[in-house]
Amino acid sequence: MSETTAPVTAAASAVSVTSGTTVAESAIARGRRARIALRGFQIVFALFFGIASALPKLVGHSSATEIFDRMGWSSAGMYTVGALELAGAIALLVPVLQSVAAMALSGLMVGAFYFQMTAFDGENAATPLILIVPLALIAWARRGHNAELLRLVRRGK
Repeated sequence: MSETTAPVTAAASAVSVTSGTTVAESAIARGRRARIALRGFQIVFALFFGIASALPKLVGHSSATEIFDRMGWSSAGMYTVGALELAGAIALLVPVLQSVAAMALSGLMVGAFYFQMTAFDGENAATPLILIVPLALIAWARRGHNAELLRLVRRGK
């Protein structure tokens, strides 16, 4: 039997034969790498929502103005959506707010999907749906911070 298919015994669970590290240390290292990767992913999403999505709305770029005019929204709606996206982007970087921010941005993406389907006849409707999947992953992976946020909110009362 190869090392990868061998059943786990007490000796094998204590020390890996080839590397000399314990299985627990290996699991900790994998968990740390996963947390670092997720954090990098959150930074990329924060940059996307803050720069590529919110900034054109907040500066009143002609492309954003045209889209909101086509939807029948005023410039106030455009600025509001831009501000919400920017707030969500910033909150993705704040540990206690990460899960809530991902859920809130998912809600914005549901709204974006609705308007893509109704005002734009489904043009680019897949984009918000594609963004919901990693946002849901972030919300789920960072859900432990929700209890901490609730404690902070209750303490502030």
